[in-house]
Amino acid sequence: MNMKKIIHGMMSTMNSVKPPRMTALRELHEAETGNFSILIGTILSARTKDETTTKAVKMLFSKYKTPKELANAKVKDIEKIIRSIGFYHVKSKRIIEVSKIIDSKYNGIVPDSLDELIQLPGVGRKTANCVLVYAFDKPAIPVDIHVHRISNRLGLVNTQSPEETELELMKKIPKKYWIKINDTFVMYGQNICKPINPMCNVCKIKKNCKYYTENNI
Repeated sequence: MNMKKIIHGMMSTMNSVKPPRMTALRELHEAETGNFSILIGTILSARTKDETTTKAVKMLFSKYKTPKELANAKVKDIEKIIRSIGFYHVKSKRIIEVSKIIDSKYNGIVPDSLDELIQLPGVGRKTANCVLVYAFDKPAIPVDIHVHRISNRLGLVNTQSPEETELELMKKIPKKYWIKINDTFVMYGQNICKPINPMCNVCKIKKNCKYYTENNI
């Protein structure tokens, strides 16, 4: 299946139904808030709605402007700011730990390699890949629940875990499309190809979708 057609079909479908709002990470990218805020925003975004993440990041960085300032913050003060975020107790400690490392080891500059990013506390492959894509415009495929679900529904992959999905997509999809996959698939998963009752009736790529074919014979 042609990835250019998939991405175009998804965007065309969404725009014909209701133009989707940008994802939280795309908003941070477009706002040019800086690589550090994208790293912190990515950590905060896990299991949290985009709107909630966006508000929390804005509030956090209105008070703490640099890695050094955030590294020296008190956990209870961070908790007050990001209380609306899922798992805010853990994430408050996590972002302070990460800030200390960015400040002391990297002189306040976020590293731009996967190997270095995944060494940071609480930063797995998905988070690291998000930072590469949204902070540095580097080709990577961050796989969350939406990317994993849709890739399997379309028949692009046949995998059991996001980690497997990432590796399979990297093998099958030309690198020039990697940067667009997360943003497009996440918006599509939130708006059209939902976990329950996907809107197959409006989907413009359903003729090439394994899930649709199998469920509408």
